[in-house]
Amino acid sequence: MGGDPQRRPAGPAVRLGIGALFVSVSSVLIDLAGTTPGTASFYRCVLSLPLLAVVAALERHRHRPLDRRQLPAALLAGVFFAGDMLLWTRAIEEVGAGLSTVVVNVQVIGVPLLAWAIDGESVPRRFVAWVPVMLLGVALTAGLVDGGAAGTNPVQGTIHAVLAAACYSVFLYLLRRTGTTGRPVQNYFVVIAAAGLVSLAGGWLWRGVDLTPGFRVIGWLIGVAVAGTVVGWLLVATNSPLLPSHVGAALLMLTPVGALVLSAVVLHERPTVLQLIGSVLIVAGAYFSGNRLRGQRTDRARGRRRPGRRSP
Repeated sequence: MGGDPQRRPAGPAVRLGIGALFVSVSSVLIDLAGTTPGTASFYRCVLSLPLLAVVAALERHRHRPLDRRQLPAALLAGVFFAGDMLLWTRAIEEVGAGLSTVVVNVQVIGVPLLAWAIDGESVPRRFVAWVPVMLLGVALTAGLVDGGAAGTNPVQGTIHAVLAAACYSVFLYLLRRTGTTGRPVQNYFVVIAAAGLVSLAGGWLWRGVDLTPGFRVIGWLIGVAVAGTVVGWLLVATNSPLLPSHVGAALLMLTPVGALVLSAVVLHERPTVLQLIGSVLIVAGAYFSGNRLRGQRTDRARGRRRPGRRSP
């Protein structure tokens, strides 16, 4: 545990950034699956549960079991995660992938605001100054300037995208907060289990859920489950509690960059110059808005020094 304490957050920041890139795999694989929002959301959760159960069991063996008092927050996070998945997938069709991606990424503002309002966590001016640059980068990367706002129902799509952004912000805030108890994997398992149930119920009522989508669809959704839900979001869940909220929110802006690169490799889509410029702006904003971590922890307002070792 030696070394300069001011440099310790670099590890969690790198791991969270890698997690964000793994999460970006989900959008491309879901596009290849070509199924309904409810089907994709339900199976990406259910297919990930066996692997998450193994990792959660290891954490339970090494540490204490999950405290029941932590269940409500984890269950609530799962509800909002399901809402985000269902609403955003629907918004892509209605308003286009470009605008829906831009709107949902206002989490870069929403998460720090929630942490400030509820936990009293400060938001540096440096981060506030870089937020417009990152949002511009997302707009360019998503192809919004090149006509990416087309869709079947722009009005409803915008409403769904805004609701998805709200759900996404609350989910990220709760995911980060439940991870400060020292049992992030067990908490995350509960989050995904709850999200799967809500996706099944919500998807069944909204455009339906195909319980037998076929081997091709299941194959792509297994990829979503492993790369996005298990590896990607698990890295986010275990490392975001170790960082200030604004840093985690900024690093998650790498998701559209990863999706752009993967689309070029897998779907053979050629990014435009503006999309490449947008990617550079996102990376620069994510780096410069939070490069002065100074060993800060996420729960300064509550006086927690090492949340991973504090028992409830």
